[in-house]
Amino acid sequence: MDLARDGAAADGLADLRHHGDVEAEPGLLDFAVNVQGAGPPSWLRDRLVAALHGLGRYPAAAHDALAREAVAARHGRRAEEVLVLAGSAEGFALLPALRPRLAAVLHPGFTEPEAVLRAAGVPVVRVLTSESDGHRLHPGDVPPDADLVVVGNPTNPTGVLHPAADVRALAAPGRVLLVDEAFADAIPGEPESLAGDGGVPGLLVFRSLTKTWALAGLRAGYALGEPRLLARLAAPRPPWPVSTPALEAVIACSEPGAVAESHRSAERLAAARAEQAEALAAVPGVTVLPGRAPYLLLRLPDGRGERVRTLLREAGIAVRRGDTFPGLGPDHVRVAVRPAPQVARLAAVLAETLVEVGA
Repeated sequence: MDLARDGAAADGLADLRHHGDVEAEPGLLDFAVNVQGAGPPSWLRDRLVAALHGLGRYPAAAHDALAREAVAARHGRRAEEVLVLAGSAEGFALLPALRPRLAAVLHPGFTEPEAVLRAAGVPVVRVLTSESDGHRLHPGDVPPDADLVVVGNPTNPTGVLHPAADVRALAAPGRVLLVDEAFADAIPGEPESLAGDGGVPGLLVFRSLTKTWALAGLRAGYALGEPRLLARLAAPRPPWPVSTPALEAVIACSEPGAVAESHRSAERLAAARAEQAEALAAVPGVTVLPGRAPYLLLRLPDGRGERVRTLLREAGIAVRRGDTFPGLGPDHVRVAVRPAPQVARLAAVLAETLVEVGA
């Protein structure tokens, strides 16, 4: 891994706050956003509609308690070890409340944690993984003086799933270890997850309902960790930070039937991912990097990436640019797993585009 001290990289906060939804304008075939489906399943939509009857009242502490109990039962934790969030993004926004002296962020990775920390004046070290060894995590590369370490598992955008033992090895006395598991439930069996591991000191795990349940517009998720650590994280929150429908969504998606459904969905996604990887790897000039998440990181021929993205967009296809992720460049793009007919269109247009740019 390579290290880049805060300020050493040219990327500004604007690049760090660039996300896939900006790419996916209405009317485009959306490979840029990692949400599965256009909306929640009918049974979940019905639960949310029923919750609307309570909008005349403030979100209730008893409702929050039910949500924490449901999450705790889902992961084998205690309710005191759960903090319901208005999406993982809220959890990242709260990180400065932990008052870290030096944060280490694994990259290429989701950029919002670094953006929040840098905006709050927290020094950040970038720990860069390398394509040469499959973007493998090397715990020894994290500076020992970092008292906050942030890692995604699986990592976005590489899709790499790090062994749980390697992630646990990042824990250290006096350090908070934040593991972003936003896509963990999209991998069959949720291997390498630390969500149920209450024995790692300083461990925080963030989970999101956005991707599997198509709830990006609702903002719902949760944090798992030691009660005192969660209290520190939550200290600056305003009253009633999580809406009544979001609390209901957390309860509904944590129930055994929903968890079983998410497992079945993950198995279908894994099969679709393998087929999509094969189809895109067959396009001359396209390299599909290894991963297991419900998205694929592609490398295009040198110097062609930006032009290819432009031509894809003109053809009505949105992909996620890679150059706003530290450690990647303009020849990287990320594409979400999509149904086979959409993948066939992407592969065909991508092949035509690469011929046009002379790859």
